[in-house]
Amino acid sequence: MQGTGMNDKINIAIDGPAGAGKSTVARMVANKLQYIYVDTGAMYRAVTWLMLKKGISSENSEKVLQIAQNMVIELIPHENGQKVLLNGEDVTPYIRSNHVSSEVSRYAQIEDLRTQLVDLQRQMALRKGVVMDGRDIGTTVLPDAEVKIFMTASVKERALRRFNELSEAEGVSLEQLELDIATRDRLDEEREVSPLRCAKDAIVLDTTQMTIQEVVDTILSYCISQMDGEK
Repeated sequence: MQGTGMNDKINIAIDGPAGAGKSTVARMVANKLQYIYVDTGAMYRAVTWLMLKKGISSENSEKVLQIAQNMVIELIPHENGQKVLLNGEDVTPYIRSNHVSSEVSRYAQIEDLRTQLVDLQRQMALRKGVVMDGRDIGTTVLPDAEVKIFMTASVKERALRRFNELSEAEGVSLEQLELDIATRDRLDEEREVSPLRCAKDAIVLDTTQMTIQEVVDTILSYCISQMDGEK
């Protein structure tokens, strides 16, 4: 598939709970369309990693915001996906640890931190041609996105996917991952600021029984229909 022209580019929002495969799918869709991929979850993970490193609790929101205001987060396209730079340091290998995964929702509940990162995410999408994934893209960050997808899967399936991604060195059991993901779902759904929810005009994809390629192909078909309809 060829990349779209400048005038017919659209923005694509992909939301869903932890472990639904959003990042992998969004990156593949972006590559196919020759669009820019924005992993918003990586931005929150980078903040979380730094705060944990500095020993700053999510409950100390004033200190979190003080440090976050001076942070520079860059998302750099890379042949193996995307590099995440925090103040010039490549933190990509660190932000997917189970420790960060278990804490990121708590930092993401800080309202002023979300406001700061959402503003940055919206700037990235101004020129169109962006595939952005997260928890609140279709509802809060890009409510006018031309294509909105809500990806989900069973807790058991999402835990299994996460288990297969982790190294043996992390020593996390499948049962613990199921518990962690269920807890994270609850935190994401119950937070006061931009909770995880499906936009009214989003297409819901239950990927429990789908391969990654099947999910990508399904989303691409929706995108092509949307672009053809706007011509």
